[in-house]
Amino acid sequence: MPSFDIISEFDKHELTNAVDQANKEVTTRFDFKGTDSKFELNDDKLAMISGTTFQLDQMFSVLCSKLTRRGIDVSCMEVGDAKPSGKGMRQEIEMKQGLDKEMAKKIVKLIKDKQLKVQAAIQGDQVRVTGKKRDDLQEVIHMLREEKLERPLQFENFRD
Repeated sequence: MPSFDIISEFDKHELTNAVDQANKEVTTRFDFKGTDSKFELNDDKLAMISGTTFQLDQMFSVLCSKLTRRGIDVSCMEVGDAKPSGKGMRQEIEMKQGLDKEMAKKIVKLIKDKQLKVQAAIQGDQVRVTGKKRDDLQEVIHMLREEKLERPLQFENFRD
């Protein structure tokens, strides 16, 4: 029976590369000279540190461009508020990975509402879709790509 898995992940190595490139650009740009502007990455938490909120906004645009060049969808970021810390400002960004319960339920509901001849089951932080025909599974993939969900989705383990 054909099946595939729906996941929401990003390559952590590409994330570190993008943050390193963004750090390099921030240290060499003229408008950041003299400020201690930098990015800090701890697991899936990213912190932007700079003098003002305007500089944080500039750093965020630099980060977004580096992430998209590296193939990481920026919709997996959850941006926190800018908070004063010491002499400057600090803004936390959480990189979301995996499907949470609400998102998985929403995906299963979307699939069931289409009334295709497939079954969708939540398995941890992913959703497995099985069906009798390969065409039905491809139709599910096409339908999910057209939906505007708040997280990027990937489809893997497509088996016949």
